[in-house]
Formats: sequence, C-alpha cells, structure tokens
Amino acid sequence: MQAIKAVSELEALYDSVVPAALTKVSPRLTPRYREWIGASRFVVLSTVGPDGTDASPRGDIGPVAQIADDQTILIPDWRGNNRLDSLRNIVADGRASLMFMVPGCNNVVRVNGDAIVTTDDELVRSFERDGKAPRTVIVITVREVYFQCAKALMRSGLWSGEDHSSSVPTAGQFIKELQSGFDAEAYDEGYREYARTRMW
Repeated sequence: MQAIKAVSELEALYDSVVPAALTKVSPRLTPRYREWIGASRFVVLSTVGPDGTDASPRGDIGPVAQIADDQTILIPDWRGNNRLDSLRNIVADGRASLMFMVPGCNNVVRVNGDAIVTTDDELVRSFERDGKAPRTVIVITVREVYFQCAKALMRSGLWSGEDHSSSVPTAGQFIKELQSGFDAEAYDEGYREYARTRMW
C-alpha cells in the first residue's frame, strides 16, 4: 500500500479549497453558533494524549454543554465506565475537538480548542440534577468554530429514521466474543434497567 508522505503530494490530488470553507470559521462563538450548541443534546469529544487518540460520545436530556461566554464551553462528565480515556488525555495534552449534532439536521458544528478538567466546587454543583453532580467538568477554550458541510450526513441518511439495530451485534455480543462463557442475552436484556439508575 502506497502512503502519501508529503502534504504537497496530498494537496496536488485535490482542487483548491472552497472559499466558504474558510470564511465560515469564527474564532469565537457567535450568536448563531451559540444557538446551535444550545440545541444540541449530543457531541463527540476528540482528544489526544501520550497513549494515542480518543473520541468519546457525550449526551444529555437537555443541552449537552453550557456556554459560559463566547470563548468557553462547559461539559459535565456524567457517570460512565470509568476508563477516563478522554479525561486522561486532556490532563496530559489539552488539545480537544468537538462535533455537535442536532437530530434531523445534516450540518454539524465543529469546535477546536484547548481543554482542562476541573473539580471547581461551584462549577460542578451548577450541573447538579436530582441531588447528583458530575465528578468533574470539562472546560473548553474555543480557538475556532465552524459548521461542517452537510454531505456526510446526507450520504449516510443518518436521520432517516430507519432502524438498523437488528443487523448489527449487540453490546453483550461484543463482550461474549472476547470473554468465553459470558451471558450476552442476559446482559443485553438487563442493560436498559441497569443504566436507567446510573445516567447521572
């Protein structure tokens, strides 16, 4: 397999960048970008660290992030599996990228910036829900924000409403493939109830 080794070689394969792809970039959260992020319940957080890269889905029943100001986005770290891949990366190397999505919308809003993880008591408590608060909050300083063209989501038909879940493996089946004797069916049947009490 032949790998491209030089950026100039790569660029020679493509036409010039579409001007709008550059002019749509903002160094801060404009009112329209704030409106979009405020409507998003799902974001993919991408980080990099000494052990490699990580992309982590984050979701909530309301806005997945809070906007502190035109340069600052706050994301609570709700209960998960405690692998801490994204958080470890942020502590080691603060570079982070976000992809905010809104169901039914084919555009994606992308944010690149620098992140920290904080246990600031006032900030953590500001996310409290039903007596529960996140252990930490991710604070992203925005360096650039722009919308991704809609072609990828249009091609995939992501929001078509079609249910493809019966044609792919379940979470239990993934575990059973690696762990002999694991009861995949019991895991899958009980997971929704298990997760229901551990969302926050």
